[in-house]
Parts: sequence; C-alpha cells; structure tokens
Amino acid sequence: MMWLAAARDAVAVVLACAGAFFFLVGTLGLLRFPDFYARTHAATKCDTVGAGAVLLALALLRGLDIDALKLVLLAALVLLSSPTAAHALARAAYRTGHTPWLGSGERP
Repeated sequence: MMWLAAARDAVAVVLACAGAFFFLVGTLGLLRFPDFYARTHAATKCDTVGAGAVLLALALLRGLDIDALKLVLLAALVLLSSPTAAHALARAAYRTGHTPWLGSGERP
C-alpha cells in the first residue's frame, strides 16, 4: 500500500510541476507577444492548463474526500469558463475595431 501512496504523490508532483511550467510559459507569452489577441491566447491557454493541472494535483493529494470533489469541480469550471471568457473578450475587441498585428509593423 505504501507504493500506491508514493505513486500518487509522484503523479501529483508531476501535475503540479506541469501546471507551474504552463503558468511560466503563459507569463512569458504575456510579456513577449505583440498584440492583444496573441497575449489573450497565451494567457488563456496556459492559464487554463496550468490551473487545471495544479487543481487536479491538489485533488489527487487530498484523496477521496469532499474537498477533492470540490477541487475537481473547480478545475472543470476553470476549463469551461476561461476559454469562453477569452473568446468573448477577443470577439468584443474585434467588433469594436481593434485590429490584429500582422507582423509588418503596420495596421491594416
């Protein structure tokens, strides 16, 4: 039974490290990407995967408990709401005339 706990802890560490890596990559994307749309993409994708991985790691460490169920439900909420909110923001920006960067330094 002790090997099962060690395996669970190892999987939780891998998930937490993966989540931290995605948060780091998302932060670098926010700093490096040139326009609103690319920054929104970086923040949303990396934040969604990062938060989902960290929350699942915490739920795995908690075991079979009501708190673990709450963490899994929170991860599901993040996985559904973050991309939806980013899509709404990008669509509103596009509809109000915010043009994407095309790479030539000029706006259309």
